[in-house]
Amino acid sequence: MTELRPYQYVVLRCVPRVDREEFVNIGVVVYCEDAGFLDAAWRCDEARLRALDPAVDVGAVCDALTFVDWVCAGDERAGDAARVGLGQRFGFLRAPRSTVVQPSPVHGGLTADPGVELHRLLGHYVGTGDEGGRSE
Repeated sequence: MTELRPYQYVVLRCVPRVDREEFVNIGVVVYCEDAGFLDAAWRCDEARLRALDPAVDVGAVCDALTFVDWVCAGDERAGDAARVGLGQRFGFLRAPRSTVVQPSPVHGGLTADPGVELHRLLGHYVGTGDEGGRSE
Protein backbone atom coordinates (compact mmCIF):
# COMPACT_ATOMS: atom_id res chain seq x y z
CA MET A 1 0.00 0.00 0.00
CA THR A 2 1.31 3.44 -0.92
CA GLU A 3 1.84 5.83 1.96
CA LEU A 4 -0.33 8.94 1.80
CA ARG A 5 1.23 12.15 3.02
CA PRO A 6 -0.54 15.33 4.08
CA TYR A 7 -0.03 18.38 1.87
CA GLN A 8 -1.24 21.95 1.63
CA TYR A 9 -1.87 24.08 -1.40
CA VAL A 10 -3.00 27.49 -2.55
CA VAL A 11 -4.49 28.44 -5.88
CA LEU A 12 -2.83 31.49 -7.44
CA ARG A 13 -5.29 34.01 -8.82
CA CYS A 14 -4.83 36.93 -11.13
CA VAL A 15 -6.90 39.89 -9.92
CA PRO A 16 -6.33 42.53 -12.61
CA ARG A 17 -8.54 45.09 -10.88
CA VAL A 18 -8.59 44.58 -7.14
CA ASP A 19 -11.46 47.06 -6.81
CA ARG A 20 -13.75 44.76 -8.84
CA GLU A 21 -12.79 41.57 -6.93
CA GLU A 22 -12.86 39.49 -10.13
CA PHE A 23 -10.18 36.88 -10.68
CA VAL A 24 -8.93 34.08 -12.92
CA ASN A 25 -7.13 31.05 -11.50
CA ILE A 26 -3.64 30.92 -13.00
CA GLY A 27 -1.57 28.55 -10.88
CA VAL A 28 -1.14 26.28 -7.86
CA VAL A 29 1.53 25.98 -5.16
CA VAL A 30 1.82 22.64 -3.33
CA TYR A 31 3.74 22.10 -0.09
CA CYS A 32 4.29 18.66 1.44
CA GLU A 33 6.50 18.82 4.52
CA ASP A 34 6.85 15.03 4.83
CA ALA A 35 8.19 14.78 1.28
CA GLY A 36 10.34 17.93 1.44
CA PHE A 37 8.31 19.24 -1.51
CA LEU A 38 7.45 22.81 -2.50
CA ASP A 39 6.65 23.58 -6.11
CA ALA A 40 4.38 25.65 -8.33
CA ALA A 41 2.76 25.11 -11.70
CA TRP A 42 1.00 27.83 -13.63
CA ARG A 43 -0.62 28.76 -16.88
CA CYS A 44 -0.92 32.38 -17.98
CA ASP A 45 -3.68 32.59 -20.60
CA GLU A 46 -3.63 36.07 -22.10
CA ALA A 47 -7.16 35.84 -23.55
CA ARG A 48 -8.68 34.88 -20.19
CA LEU A 49 -6.81 37.67 -18.40
CA ARG A 50 -7.81 40.29 -20.96
CA ALA A 51 -11.45 39.21 -20.65
CA LEU A 52 -11.36 40.68 -17.14
CA ASP A 53 -9.22 43.69 -17.97
CA PRO A 54 -8.04 44.53 -21.50
CA ALA A 55 -5.24 46.65 -20.02
CA VAL A 56 -3.75 43.94 -17.79
CA ASP A 57 0.05 43.71 -18.01
CA VAL A 58 0.36 40.02 -18.90
CA GLY A 59 4.16 40.22 -18.82
CA ALA A 60 4.07 41.48 -15.24
CA VAL A 61 1.71 38.65 -14.27
CA CYS A 62 4.09 36.09 -15.80
CA ASP A 63 7.02 37.78 -14.03
CA ALA A 64 5.18 37.45 -10.70
CA LEU A 65 4.60 33.77 -11.39
CA THR A 66 8.27 33.29 -12.26
CA PHE A 67 9.10 34.87 -8.88
CA VAL A 68 6.88 32.22 -7.25
CA ASP A 69 8.91 29.55 -9.06
CA TRP A 70 12.11 31.10 -7.72
CA VAL A 71 10.79 31.14 -4.14
CA CYS A 72 9.75 27.48 -4.39
CA ALA A 73 13.16 26.50 -5.75
CA GLY A 74 15.12 28.55 -3.22
CA ASP A 75 16.63 30.49 -6.12
CA GLU A 76 18.76 33.45 -5.01
CA ARG A 77 16.86 35.69 -7.46
CA ALA A 78 13.93 35.55 -4.99
CA GLY A 79 16.03 37.36 -2.37
CA ASP A 80 15.41 36.77 1.34
CA ALA A 81 12.32 34.64 0.67
CA ALA A 82 14.56 31.97 -0.87
CA ARG A 83 16.94 31.78 2.08
CA VAL A 84 14.53 30.16 4.54
CA GLY A 85 13.12 26.65 4.90
CA LEU A 86 10.36 25.19 2.76
CA GLY A 87 7.64 25.82 5.36
CA GLN A 88 8.55 29.49 5.66
CA ARG A 89 8.69 29.84 1.89
CA PHE A 90 5.20 28.37 1.62
CA GLY A 91 4.10 30.76 4.36
CA PHE A 92 5.47 33.67 2.33
CA LEU A 93 3.65 32.52 -0.81
CA ARG A 94 0.32 31.90 0.93
CA ALA A 95 0.26 35.27 2.69
CA PRO A 96 -2.57 37.49 1.45
CA ARG A 97 -1.48 40.54 -0.51
CA SER A 98 -3.12 43.26 -2.56
CA THR A 99 -1.14 42.69 -5.73
CA VAL A 100 -2.39 41.42 -9.09
CA VAL A 101 -1.36 37.82 -8.24
CA GLN A 102 -3.01 36.64 -5.02
CA PRO A 103 -3.19 33.27 -3.21
CA SER A 104 -6.45 31.58 -2.26
CA PRO A 105 -7.05 30.38 1.27
CA VAL A 106 -4.98 27.30 2.13
CA HIS A 107 -6.47 23.91 1.29
CA GLY A 108 -5.17 20.47 2.20
CA GLY A 109 -5.31 16.82 1.35
CA LEU A 110 -3.42 13.54 1.23
CA THR A 111 -1.25 12.32 -1.62
CA ALA A 112 1.26 9.61 -2.45
CA ASP A 113 3.06 11.89 -4.91
CA PRO A 114 3.00 15.67 -4.44
CA GLY A 115 4.38 16.31 -7.95
CA VAL A 116 1.56 14.38 -9.57
CA GLU A 117 -0.94 16.10 -7.27
CA LEU A 118 0.42 19.53 -8.27
CA HIS A 119 -0.35 18.87 -11.92
CA ARG A 120 -3.74 17.33 -11.12
CA LEU A 121 -4.66 20.45 -9.17
CA LEU A 122 -3.43 22.69 -11.99
CA GLY A 123 -5.71 20.89 -14.42
CA HIS A 124 -8.63 21.06 -12.01
CA TYR A 125 -8.37 24.74 -11.03
CA VAL A 126 -6.70 26.34 -14.05
CA GLY A 127 -7.39 24.08 -17.00
CA THR A 128 -5.64 21.60 -19.22
CA GLY A 129 -3.86 24.10 -21.45
CA ASP A 130 -5.91 23.08 -24.48
CA GLU A 131 -7.43 26.53 -24.40
CA GLY A 132 -4.05 28.17 -25.16
CA GLY A 133 -1.82 30.46 -23.13
CA ARG A 134 1.68 30.17 -21.77
CA SER A 135 2.44 27.41 -19.34
CA GLU A 136 5.35 26.74 -17.05
